[in-house]
Parts: sequence; structure tokens; C-alpha cells
Amino acid sequence: MKEQPLLLLTLILIPILFSWTFVEDKWLIEKQNGYSLFYTTLDKQNKSQYKAYFETGKKTVEEFFQTPFSTEFDIYIHPNRVSLDSTWQKDWNMPGFKSQCWMVASGVAQKLDIISPIMWDSLSCEHSYSNTLKTQRLITHEFVHVYHGQQNVSPDFSNVSGIDWFVEGLAVYASGQCDSARISEVKKSLSENKIPETLDKFWTGNLKYGLSGTMVMYLDNNYGREILIGLLKFNNIIDVLGSLGTTESEILNEWKKYIKDL
Repeated sequence: MKEQPLLLLTLILIPILFSWTFVEDKWLIEKQNGYSLFYTTLDKQNKSQYKAYFETGKKTVEEFFQTPFSTEFDIYIHPNRVSLDSTWQKDWNMPGFKSQCWMVASGVAQKLDIISPIMWDSLSCEHSYSNTLKTQRLITHEFVHVYHGQQNVSPDFSNVSGIDWFVEGLAVYASGQCDSARISEVKKSLSENKIPETLDKFWTGNLKYGLSGTMVMYLDNNYGREILIGLLKFNNIIDVLGSLGTTESEILNEWKKYIKDL
């Protein structure tokens, strides 16, 4: 008979717990200028901070490309990595996918997904929310992907060939992540003759951010912003090089000269 109160309490608590879980998992939606913000109750108190980052990222990207985003998009603030992984599993048609610890966000034409930045210190091995400069640049990086996806013939970048270095390098450069430290690493690698022989390999290895970012920086400085923006629509290396009127070997040689002079 003594066990009945405990059983009764358990039966009462189970529906409450399920109800609580449903509320916490339900997306709350706010319409913003140019995008819709999706978040859970867990981020109610953080959304104002995040919106400041989002607005700065959006403004930075629009100033860089000299025009606003062509269409509105969604931003999902995921409360944890499980939520982010489940979204990527569906979007990428990879049911068993598990993200690596450094992965905290992604951006395509219609959507930006991000783990709640305040959770990065516990859920990520490379990112700290307290580093406001790097946090802003990472968020801006994803905004660049959204803008690029809206211009590209492959909005989610699933059908691109030989231009990973351009897709990522553009986001690195336009977001400000191609900083003096990364440039110094590239210069050192160049002096030691440790530069990849093809553009396709620029987005590989420990220097991929610096290599790809400085390549896009070179394109911007050598060909001009208008030409750079004109490359956004292409999804393959042949069209990119054809539009620039150059070859892969020529662009690599000119990039090396550019880096040495920095």
C-alpha cells in the first residue's frame, strides 16, 4: 500500500514532463527585417544578443556585395547539437550523420542553422561565445553563404564542382576571417614551398581557411569587386576560370606573387 502514493506521483509527473518537453521543443517565430527568426523557449533571454549579431552580419554582407539579399530567409537557433544534427540529417539526406565538435552552423540560400551561441563553450571544441569578434565573424561567414546561395545555380551548394575553395574562401574573406594571422600562416607556407598544386586542394588541410580566403582576396584586389560578384552564379571551376579569362596555373602563379608582396 505504501507504494501507491509513489505510483500516483509518477503517473502525474509523466504527462507533465512530456508537456514540458513539447513546449521546449516548439519553435517560436519572429519576423525580422529580411528574415524570420526561429528559436525555442530556452533562448528567449538570448535572442536580443543574437539579433544584434545577425543584424551586423546581414549589414556587413550587403555592404560587401553592394546589394541586399535577393529573397527573405530563415534563421534557426538550435538549443543543442541533437537538434542541429537532426536538421542536417533531413536536409542533407544523411540519416546517420553526426556533426563533428567544431561544426556549429551552416548557411544556404533559404536558411541559416546555428547552435545557440551561448552553448558553444560546452558543445563545441573550437568556438567560444565570449570571443565576440570571432563569434561575429563566424555568424557573418554563414550570412555570406546565404547570400551566395541566393545567387548560385545550386542554392544549397549540393551541385558544385571544383569550387569549394571559392565557396568557403568567399565566406572567409567577406566575413573578415582572413585576418593577419591567417595571412602570415599562408606566407610562411609559401616560403616553405608547402602550397597545394591545384585550387581544388586549397580547401583541405589545416591552412584551408587561409589559403581559400587569400585566393578570393587576390581575386577581389586583382579583378575588382564587380567581377568577383559576377562569379557568384557559377557552380563549377570551368565557368569561373572562363569568366576570369585565365587558367588555373596562371591564377596560382599570380596569387603567389600577390601573397609575397603582402
